[in-house]
This record gives sequence, structure tokens and C-alpha cells, in this order.
Amino acid sequence: MARMPLTAAIYVAFGSMAFAGAAIAQDPQSGDSAPSLETITVTAQKRTENLQDVPISMNVIGAQQLDEMQVNDFEDYAKLLPSVSISPNGPGFGQVYMRGVASGGDGNHSGPLPSVGIYLDEQPITTIQGALDLHVYDIERVEALSGPQGTLYGASSESGTLRMITRKPDTAGFSAGYGLEVNAIDGGGFGHVAEGFVNVPVSANTAIRLVGWQKKDAGWIDNVFGERTYPTSGITQNNADRVEDNYNDVDTVGARLALKIDLNDNWTITPTIMGQRQKVNGNFAYDDTVGKREISHAYAESGDDRWAQAALTVQGKIGNFDLTYAFAHLKRDVDTETDYSDYGFWYDTLFGYGAYFYDDNGDLVNPAQYIQGVDGYKKTSHELRIASPQDQRLRFVAGLFWMDQSHDIEQRYRIDNLASSLSVRGWEDTIWLTQQERKDHDEAIFGELAFDFTDKLTGTVGLRHFRADNALKGFFGFANGYSSQGSQPPQNRYGEAACIVQYGADPANWPSFNGAPCEVFDKDVQEKSTLGKANLSYKFAPNRMMYFTWSEGYRPGGINRRGTLPPYITEFLTNYEVGWKTSWLDNRLTFNGAAFRQIWDDFQFSVLGQNGLTEIRNANQARIQGLELDVNWAATYNLRLTAGLGIYDAELTENYCGEVDADGNPITDCTDPQAPKGTRLPVTADYKGNLTARYTFDIADYEAYWQSSVVHEGRRTSDLRILERGILGDLPSYSLVDFAIGVRKNDWSVDFYIKNLLDENAQYGRNVQCPETVCAAQVYSVAGQPRTFGIKFSQNF
Repeated sequence: MARMPLTAAIYVAFGSMAFAGAAIAQDPQSGDSAPSLETITVTAQKRTENLQDVPISMNVIGAQQLDEMQVNDFEDYAKLLPSVSISPNGPGFGQVYMRGVASGGDGNHSGPLPSVGIYLDEQPITTIQGALDLHVYDIERVEALSGPQGTLYGASSESGTLRMITRKPDTAGFSAGYGLEVNAIDGGGFGHVAEGFVNVPVSANTAIRLVGWQKKDAGWIDNVFGERTYPTSGITQNNADRVEDNYNDVDTVGARLALKIDLNDNWTITPTIMGQRQKVNGNFAYDDTVGKREISHAYAESGDDRWAQAALTVQGKIGNFDLTYAFAHLKRDVDTETDYSDYGFWYDTLFGYGAYFYDDNGDLVNPAQYIQGVDGYKKTSHELRIASPQDQRLRFVAGLFWMDQSHDIEQRYRIDNLASSLSVRGWEDTIWLTQQERKDHDEAIFGELAFDFTDKLTGTVGLRHFRADNALKGFFGFANGYSSQGSQPPQNRYGEAACIVQYGADPANWPSFNGAPCEVFDKDVQEKSTLGKANLSYKFAPNRMMYFTWSEGYRPGGINRRGTLPPYITEFLTNYEVGWKTSWLDNRLTFNGAAFRQIWDDFQFSVLGQNGLTEIRNANQARIQGLELDVNWAATYNLRLTAGLGIYDAELTENYCGEVDADGNPITDCTDPQAPKGTRLPVTADYKGNLTARYTFDIADYEAYWQSSVVHEGRRTSDLRILERGILGDLPSYSLVDFAIGVRKNDWSVDFYIKNLLDENAQYGRNVQCPETVCAAQVYSVAGQPRTFGIKFSQNF
């Protein structure tokens, strides 16, 4: 269907409210004065504080709102956060960006770390290839901190931080609850959710909380019949055995077990074990050349994402000082299968690529490739911090942070029936093998000091001194029988050709690396620096504050595998911000906002180079400026309105030439830049906003409600470079309208909802399987879920 303009979407979403208002005109409570808004407590500054007292631009989605908005996963809550942009590639592989700080090239296992930190309670859970797609249930709140959080949160919090805070065990008494949901996608399949929790006090000072969930997400992309003929060999391939409707379904199961022990009045320990397994079928992008929400792939596509985290938080007092220790160990294993046949087809079509692939009899084979991946992550973190009493005029938070993470990478690019002479030694039918070990280490000392100059004026300064290490080693490349690198300088060679350079022509002398023929490279980069922050806040009334902030964030550098390229260096983000937190009408209305300007220096940019090998370069500088607004209004006793808006202007302030000097510094004075000065940064729209209305009323002995919401995001681009951007095309603006109705009584509730009421085809990203100039005729669009109907029954005890 045609895209509906924003104004029309708003009329549809909220026109229903007029009908609802007429239907409940007899409600005796309708004329009552509205109650005050609920006080929202956050821990964004490593202290427990009222949101309205925190001089940071941040959005908070509390437990009640998460439930009311039918939030089940990462994509559900990301759309409610104006400062957050996402580039999803299926569950567990989405990239997160905040405030327009995006170059469009993140997510490769050998590339830059994420620019947004993601936390589960006190522990960082950021992983390089994609955010954990944790099922949202029994969650206290989600906090989104916009702008650099470099002093308190560090490396992967360059442009912001997302924090998911779980509900903790409670010694006050027994409680339990469950939810059962069924849903159906318009034109797709059927899904369901079963979730529950139980909180059991074991003694006066000990409690256990057990949470579990099982979810089936229905598919909605069809793998339709198709065939293609490879020009060189004349071989025709079809996908008849893979044809399936709604083939991108997902099965998720997970649990959380937490124990809380109050050792005495001052000390508490909370160990937690949490894990989830997500089995993904199909592909979450559709092929523009095949049809809307359709694809035609011949090879298996699947994912098996398993992760578990053990965490321990110790909180106590030493005198009047609060001490917190947080430990976590995360283990994540991901097995994937990916159709990569476009690469072989288009290289054969344009360059006769298929002539190089034959079997052991010398006959040409189908050059189509598919990828089998095995990724293993481990992440261990420790944080120890101390905080002085909040009511002191001079107060501080200071701490130590240590983190070590590793990523074992195995990627097999396979061609069926490939000759053994063309296959990587020891890996049947494998034209290319990536077998690597990556390690990222971060350690820091940090602190913030606040001083009340008067009862209205407060100044805060912060510092973080860090040391970051990035190391990568292993094997990547072709078999020597296929590679034509013999004529290349030794430093340019990779794969088995590099084994020969380093260890000689006899494979018997090659030291194996995790089953690969040899170790062809071992590189590391070490960096250290200091970040700062300064904040001045002024309360011009008891419930109204303005603030100014200068802050810095960073993302560590790393290495390039290709021998001819230098390491990429650390990028820095400097933020200048003026904001306000205000409450009006006896706390029935809050109006918060911030205006900012950010300078992004030496930002990292990933591209696919020769043979599809990822290369990371530093661009020179970009500028992002914008405005963020957030409104909550208890308009009447029955009606509540919430709205958020982000407006962003993000562009290059220097040419991007795609080249760096010998030290890794970007070259900007080229005559034909790939992206000239003034080019808009990709991924983030000029504006993103949301508006929600919720109306409650009584029907006999039941509490009922209507709720409508609309999310709108403007036009975006998928790539920084002008040529590639033109090939991929722009991402059109979209409006998502959701609607819900329900009733509650005592301890149970029933909700009926429609997500994406207008069945908008919201596109979040576009990509190709090989360099855009080669695969230009086959562009894939990653889109949001079509219109979905659901009904949910919940009960608490």
C-alpha cells in the first residue's frame, strides 16, 4: 500500500480517541482533577535519583509503560526512543546508534566496536556483531542516556548508553504472575508468548526470583521459487527444495534466576544467572527484484544464538559511603548459515568468475557460495566504585573498571563439489576460510565530583583515564591452488599464499591455527587517553532546572587485516549541550529537552574491499547538532499523553576520500571525494517522533482502556559514500500506528492489540551481498513486521 503521510497517520491513531471519549462520557471520574505523574527513579549517574533531578538528556520506559505498549523485544522499545536508530539484520544482529553518530559500517566481527553501550543492570552486555535480543519481561525500566557517557560508562558509550534494569528479588512477600499471548501477522503466520515469574522469600533476609519465557515469532517473508543460469558454465540452479511461506520465524526460550541476600541493614549481595536461546529461520530482508516481502534463495539460512550470563552485585556501606561491586561473565555462541549466492552470480555475470571453479575431474561447477559461521564470545567485567552521601554539598562517585572480551571467529565460504586443490587445506569445499581470535581489553579509573555552589546552582566535573587494547590474529583467505597472489609483494598476501611466505612451501612445516592451515597475521594496538566532562545545573524553581554540559566519548581503534593498511585510530566525540527538566501543573505535566552540538573526530568507517575483505579507515570529521524533546501530561483523570521528538542535522565537515596516510590519519584534500564536505551521515533521519494517548474508564466493575500511538521517522540513507548511496537508494520515511484495548479486574487483565495498524512497510536498512558496484542489481531491504493482531491474558498473585 502507499505510504501514509504523518498527519494522516496521526488522525487515524487519535481519531479513535474521540469515539472513545463519547462512549465514556457518563464516566463520573472524567471531570475529576488529574493525579500527579508518577515519580520515576533512575540510576543513570550510578546513584538512585529522581529522573527530573538528573542533568542528562534521557528517556525512560518504566515497567507499566513497557506492559502497556506491548513491548516484547529490542525493536519494540527502540522505536519509542527518539534518539535511537537501529539497523537490524535479524534477531541478535541489530546495530544500535544514538543521536546521529553513525557511519553505516558497523557490525563486522573484525571491525570497530559499537558506539552505544548496552547494559543489563550493572553489567555491560555489548557485543560487536549485534545487540542481544533479550525478551522483555519482568523488567523494571529501560533507560536511554543520550550523548557521550564517557566518564561513567566508557568505551562503547561514545554516543549514548542503553540500560535494561531487571526486577529484583523482594523479601517483603510472595508474588507471582504469568502472561499468555497469541498473535497473527497479516499475510504471515501465527505466534505466541508464554511468560511467568515467581518471587519467593526464603527467610526474612533472603529471596529468590525465577523468571521464564517461551516465544514463537511468526514469519512473514516468503521464499518463493526462482532460478538463475550462471553464464560461464551454463549451469542453472533453482530453489525448489527451499520454497516456503513465512519462512523467517523465530523460537526463543530463556530464564533468569536471581537471589538476594540482605547480610545486614547495610550490605546486600545479588547473584543472578540468566540465559536465552534463539533459533532463527530464514532471512529478515526481502529482495527488491523479487517482490515486497519476498526472497528467492537456494541455500539454508538459519541462526542458533545461545547466551548465558552470570552476574554478581554487592552493595553496602563503609561509614556513610556507598560501595558497589559488579561482576559479570557473558558467554555467547552463534551458529549461522547464510545464502551468499549473489556474490558468485554477479561476479560470474560481469567478470566470468565461474571459469575458476571446477571439481576434481576438471568440470566446471556451480560457483554459488554459502556461508557457515561459528562465533564464540566471552566477556568478563569488574567494576568497583564508591559514592559519598547524596545530601552532602560536596559529593563524588569514583571507581575502577576492568573488562576483557574475546571473540572466536569461524566463517566458511563453501562451493559444493569444489576441487580439493581449490579448497582451503583441511576444509572440504571451502573456497575462503576465516579462522580468527579477537581480544578487546579495557581498563579505566573514573570519577565525578559535584559541588553545590548555592541551593540552586550545582557544578559537576568528571574524568576517565582509560587504556584500551585490541588484538586480532589467525587465518583468512584462499587456498594456494586458487589464489593468484604469487606475483604480489609478500606483505600483500593472505591465505595459504601467506603461509608459504612465512613458513615455506612445505605444508608439513605450517603450524596449524585452530584447524586452519597456519597463522598468517598477529596484530595488536594499544591506546590510552583521558576523557573529561563538565556540567553546570541551575534550579530556577523547585521542580524546574536548566543545565549546560560539555562531555567527551570515545571508541577504541583497532587493526586492519590487510597488510597494506595501517591500524585505524581511536575516534572521539565532543558534546556541547544545553538542556532542561521541568514539571508543571502540580506535577501533571513534565517537559524536558536538550539542544546539542557534537563534533565527531577521526570517525571509523568500514567498507568491503577487494575479495569482500572488510577494511576500516578513519574519516576526518563530522558535525551532529539537534534538539530532543520529551513530554508527559496527565491531561485528565482518565487521559494521559506522552510524546517524544528528536531533530538531527548530521553531516561531514571535511571530505571523505577513502584514503589514509601511513599513520592512519584521513586524507581530505582529494579532487574527487567519495563523500564531499556537507554530505549527510547515513542511518539517522532528520527527525523521529512518537505520540501516545491512553484513556482509562470503567465498565461496570471492570477498568477498561483505549490506547493509540504513532511513531514517525523521516527519510534516511544507507551509506555515507555518494555512489553507493545512489545504488542502494534512500530509506523512505514511515509512520507506524499501534492500537490497543483492554479490561482489568483485580489481579487479571485481557488486552487486544494491533501493531502497525496501517500495514506500513517500514524500511530500516538496505544492503547487498558484495560491493555495491558489482551487486547493484540485487538490493535487499530490511523492513519491520507487517500488521500484527494479538490478544494477551495476564494474571498476578
